[in-house]
Amino acid sequence: MFSDSLDGQTAIVTGASAGIGAATCRQLAAAGANVVLAARREAELAAVADGIESDYGVETLTVPTDVRKEYAVDALISETLNAFDGIDILVNNAGLARGSDVETLSTEEYEAIQETNVDGVFYLTRAAIPHIREREGHLVFLGSFAGQYPRSFNPVYAASKWWVRGFAKSVAAQVGDDGVGVTVINPSEVRSEFEATDGRTFAEVFDESEATEPEEVADAIVFAATREQSSLSEIDINRRDKFADNF
Repeated sequence: MFSDSLDGQTAIVTGASAGIGAATCRQLAAAGANVVLAARREAELAAVADGIESDYGVETLTVPTDVRKEYAVDALISETLNAFDGIDILVNNAGLARGSDVETLSTEEYEAIQETNVDGVFYLTRAAIPHIREREGHLVFLGSFAGQYPRSFNPVYAASKWWVRGFAKSVAAQVGDDGVGVTVINPSEVRSEFEATDGRTFAEVFDESEATEPEEVADAIVFAATREQSSLSEIDINRRDKFADNF
């Protein structure tokens, strides 16, 4: 069973100030959910939230959050519960890539990847599980094509996404009996502000129709979140020529 409506539900989205995160917030709101927007950029969060309330008439809450900080994650959960009566959906979207070659990757760059893509996902998931369980809601994790196949460039970023997939599947094994849905979304390149290895954003590297748009990923996230009895274990979203280019 499933419903295409999320009326009255509450969703937290990290990395919500732009790209996949902002698109996901809009799509969740279009399905009727109240949305908690979390990211480090306060002004951008406010702009996205204002647009959502104007366009969809749902409630929003903006919580400037650095997911690398455990106390900031705890504050995000606390503010959400103060504003709403529970949490139905968590979208672990915040992530970043730094550098490329292992030989030249600085310790600072390495730690930034690990703290955001691994620690932040752990902190949020740990804090949200009790509340998601109460509502038999959904945990959604942004994986990556890079977390499925060996990668000759930016292996630390790739390894962090392998971790996300393994963590998500293991969490599913723990909470599935409690009625919690768990889904991993694995996009390849998305036309957003996410940086390629040469420092340009994917929006700069790819023209329209050459790569996945953030809205396509957001559609998949909402599709997963609207399943009432089942979990969509993984959804892969690849540009159509991706495998021809890589194998």
